[in-house]
Amino acid sequence: MAAMDDRPVIAEFADVHRHYVMGKNVVKALNGVSVQVRKGDYLAIMGRSGSGKSTMLNILGGLDRPTSGAYRVGGRDVSKLNDDDLSDVRGREIGFIFQSFNLIPQLTVLENLEVPLFYQGRVGAESRKKAEYLAGRVGLSGRLEHKPMELSGGQQQRVAIARALMNDPLFLLADEATGNLDSNTEKEILDLFDDLRPDGVTIVIVTHNPKVAERADHTLWLKDGQVEKLVDNRAAARDGDAP
Repeated sequence: MAAMDDRPVIAEFADVHRHYVMGKNVVKALNGVSVQVRKGDYLAIMGRSGSGKSTMLNILGGLDRPTSGAYRVGGRDVSKLNDDDLSDVRGREIGFIFQSFNLIPQLTVLENLEVPLFYQGRVGAESRKKAEYLAGRVGLSGRLEHKPMELSGGQQQRVAIARALMNDPLFLLADEATGNLDSNTEKEILDLFDDLRPDGVTIVIVTHNPKVAERADHTLWLKDGQVEKLVDNRAAARDGDAP
């Protein structure tokens, strides 16, 4: 994000347009968006309803493709991949965190954590060890045999965060990750994101909540499908503390 930043760019929108044909009308959901996310960044994306947040989220997650422009993950333009290869990118390069947790209710915490590796045929002693480590990393070592309904909302989201980290993704993509949580639990999850930063974890969070966004390093504001502004929250905090 910063000038002269030599950290690798892991996700990039290069003049991305996403237009939808609605009858005789063309809706320009994204209209020339360019932004880079570097390793270790913590980026929040905000904007009013209709600003293009959901469309940007879907393209970031490989669930949609640009009409024109390029979306690169790890330097590769994934917008041109076929469906199978794009699905592979989603599974290996992007860790998803959802508002509704999306845990499998019949499985234990440990089993839920192993799901991403199961789909890659990598379940075994190594995946179990990694799941146990990540459960400890998010403060759930004592809940490995519990099922989701035996956990609080905050604990379920911690499981979801640990699961998103199982594949060592290039970045975490969080969609209103604290939207279903009370204010105290929301703070716990945002504190957890902060705790992950020294590990080099890269986070992109889409939110409508300014208090969530201000915890990020930068906030990208969208308006009418374009970048309205990119705010350096750290600099803003310093300026706010100045007399």
